[in-house]
Amino acid sequence: MGRTCLPLEMPFGKEGRGREAVILSSGLLGGQCKTMTTDIRLAFAHPEERAIASASANPCDRISLRDHIVEVEIGAFQQERGTLQRVQFNVVVEVCSQPLDDDVDKILSYDRITESIAAELSVERLNLLETLASRIAERILAEPQAMRVFVRVEKLDRGSGKLGVEIVRSCAKAPVEALAQDGNEQSVHPLVVFLSNEIIDSTGLSARLDGLQARGMPVILTVGFPDGPRLVTGHKSTQRRVDLLAIEQNAWRLAAKDDRCLVVATRTEIDWAIKRGQMIVWAPSKLVLDAVDGPQGREPVILALWLAEMMSASGMVVHGDVSLPVGSRVPVEWV
Repeated sequence: MGRTCLPLEMPFGKEGRGREAVILSSGLLGGQCKTMTTDIRLAFAHPEERAIASASANPCDRISLRDHIVEVEIGAFQQERGTLQRVQFNVVVEVCSQPLDDDVDKILSYDRITESIAAELSVERLNLLETLASRIAERILAEPQAMRVFVRVEKLDRGSGKLGVEIVRSCAKAPVEALAQDGNEQSVHPLVVFLSNEIIDSTGLSARLDGLQARGMPVILTVGFPDGPRLVTGHKSTQRRVDLLAIEQNAWRLAAKDDRCLVVATRTEIDWAIKRGQMIVWAPSKLVLDAVDGPQGREPVILALWLAEMMSASGMVVHGDVSLPVGSRVPVEWV
């Protein structure tokens, strides 16, 4: 199981309200105006409204905790030390839809949400709301029914307004199901490997791939950017696509070095190859651009970790001098 984050990219404070006013009074086309104002409204909306807006085509059920206030000692500033301040929690949890038979033991109880908050507050004093929110989300996602969680944490006593953070975390998606030798379906948990360019270009590449195959599980190879200067567009959305294409160029370069490597782009292709024991190289554009809960960052190794979590991988092997965020539910092996 793993997590991913949906960052809020709309401006807050006076600048955010001013931008909305400019859009409303400008001569922009109606569709564009509507989209921008909706984004701004959702940036300040309750997490439940944001959950609904970002739901997939097959949305889950939701339970929520609203306006839960606790007195906490938290904060990085000296004036916040040794004193309690009110902190407000709003939490929305998306859960698996399943027959309940009116049985309380089959649901994710509201108490589990408040208990998760209390448990994390009791562990240690924290400086950052971001850390607290992340830990609460991780604890909630440990519940078997939980699929995605929105956590908003706000300080109520630091000025005239509320100061807060909102995060989104998701558990890993369902693993690939394949037929075992006895004819029954079983879950397949692949090994995701991030290869550095140094490894790709080394004479020992074939031997490394042999070693990975010898582990006895399906292998998904992922790569980073090719060496050399990268094209810079100066535009966020186009830069994202250019970066993804650069990764895919490197994927094809790897495939050219070993006939076992099959480049795949879609979940269907990945599932098909895994069921047949094919070693594959991931071309990320399709899955990343289509994702509702996309990767937490743009670096290639972050995309690889997101894929590992989505595939419910048995683990992730990382080659090269790269950094990963803490807290992944997929075991990471550094080589």
